[in-house]
Formats: sequence, structure tokens, C-alpha cells
Amino acid sequence: MNQDFLAPDSHITTGKPKPPRVSDAVLDRLASISSGTLTSQLFKRGYRQPVMVGVRPLNARPRPFAGRAFTMRFIPAREDIDTGATVTMEPSPVNLQWVGVEALSEGDVLVIDSRSDVRAASMGDILVSRMAMRGARAVVTDGAFRDGAEIGEMEIPAWCAGITATSRLSFHHVADLQVPVGCAGVAVYPGDVIHGDANNITVIPAHLAEEIADACEAQDDLEQYIAARVRAGDAVWGIFPANEKTKAEYRQWVAAGRPELPTEP
Repeated sequence: MNQDFLAPDSHITTGKPKPPRVSDAVLDRLASISSGTLTSQLFKRGYRQPVMVGVRPLNARPRPFAGRAFTMRFIPAREDIDTGATVTMEPSPVNLQWVGVEALSEGDVLVIDSRSDVRAASMGDILVSRMAMRGARAVVTDGAFRDGAEIGEMEIPAWCAGITATSRLSFHHVADLQVPVGCAGVAVYPGDVIHGDANNITVIPAHLAEEIADACEAQDDLEQYIAARVRAGDAVWGIFPANEKTKAEYRQWVAAGRPELPTEP
């Protein structure tokens, strides 16, 4: 196995240029934005379905996050390969799952393409704990986790499509790391931004990350102004979605120092 493959700046030929590395500062900005605002801005740029449908958080109060995608691809297990001997005590290409966990960098989100197969667990609480210690911001799979109750108590956000105690080796083989994958019906390339809030997991192409952050922050500020107008008694008609008149009034409000709008009793 070529260990250079797992270097933080590694990139396999995917038919796409090497993506830029999204900075921690941009990730922090994106983490504070809602999935609804993100998807609106992505839709304006032609991205119709960036949301992973069918995955749910294990955490009772999932905290928002944004991180760089580190991908792991499963294929179906095969009886002569996926046995108890697959789990080794040393780094090995036979056990790519553990190699991947140890290759994670701070700010990464592990995205596991489990082929939407929940019959066996994608991983359990020990590996998730190790990921958290390495600075991973979240873990997402379109399959299942084992130890769901234990993972749900951790601070690291964990999203999945189900819970099962069945061993990964029963149905899954880890075939690749850091290659394009499909997770819950969404294409994910290494380095893409994975965003999570209490509602959704959204995928943002790395090259759009800063542009999307700028646009979303502007959209949120405008919509907060519109919400204040509605609380002050204005009808939604004519101000939402914002037309040019509303945008001009918003700019005047900003220029005036953002005076507080009255709230209708």
C-alpha cells in the first residue's frame, strides 16, 4: 500500500482538478449557517440536491459543524476475505478502516459510503472515540452504527441511517479511502465541506466554500431584517422573497445603523 496516498494533501485523479483546502476560518463561518440558507444558495448555483436524505443524528442535541470530507468506501463483504483475521493489530491494507481512522486530521469529517446497507455496522464507539481524539468534527454514514446509545452520548456529531450490533465484517468490506463516494444519494469528493445542523447534512463543493459563506451570511442578515419587519406588522407579500424595493429599504436600514424595529403587540 502506498502510504503517500494518505497524506493530508494527497489527491487521486478523479476527473476534477485538485480542490482547494478549505480553511478552518471558512469552516467556522459555515458551521454557523443554517442548512436551509446553504441549500438556497447552492440551488442558485445549480446544485439541486446537496442534502443527505435518510440519515439522522444519534446525538440528542446535535451541535452544528462544518468540516473537510475524508471519504471511506465500502463494497460487499466476501467470505474468503472478510473474516476475523481481517482485524489486525497493526496498520494494514487488509484493514483499511483502522488505517483511515488513524489518517484523519483535525477538521475532517469521516464520510462512509455504506451503500445504504444497514444490515451491518459501519463502525462502533471505540473507533468513533478515536476519531474524536484526533480532532474529527463528525462522522456520517448512510449505513448503521453499533453502540448507538454510547455514540449518542459523545460530543462528536454522528449521523447514520440505523443502529445494529451486527459486525461490519458480515456485510461490508472497506475498499478505498479518499476517493469520490456516494453517501445517502449525494456525491462526495475528498475535501468537500460537510455541513451539519439539527436538521440536515449538506455537501458543499470545496471550491465554492468561501463564496457560499459570503452569500449565506448576506442572505441571513437580509432575512433577519425581513423577519423583524414581519414582527413589526408588515405582511409577507411584497417583502419576502426580497424584491428590489425591500433590498433598497434593507440597505437604508443598515446605513442608518440598524435601528430596532417595533414589534407589533
